[in-house]
Amino acid sequence: MNTPSSLLPAPVRPATEGRSWLSSDHCAEPVLALLSGLGWPMVDTPEANVHCTSPDGRVYVGWLPEDPGAWQRGIVWRIQVQPTGADATSWTQEFGIRTPSEAVAGFLAALIANPTR
Repeated sequence: MNTPSSLLPAPVRPATEGRSWLSSDHCAEPVLALLSGLGWPMVDTPEANVHCTSPDGRVYVGWLPEDPGAWQRGIVWRIQVQPTGADATSWTQEFGIRTPSEAVAGFLAALIANPTR
């Protein structure tokens, strides 16, 4: 069956202007602003790494631009989660230098949006 082209939806072409954040600028500000706004304690190291922990202590976020071990693994962001429950297993998510901080902030916002998980 052939559908006339006049009945097909128009192709969607996302706008590309205003999306400079798609190319990482290696800036931690979007993540740190999110966590600071939520009242997460932050510790800056002399090496320029930043460590954040959720108020309940179950989520750790590390911005590790000067951590040799992180660089060897090709990461700058490390997120560790310790779920509650007897069968809960901790897990880790890491992001590389080419991952925009806005994407990491979006991941964290979704993660912490539902505190019952």
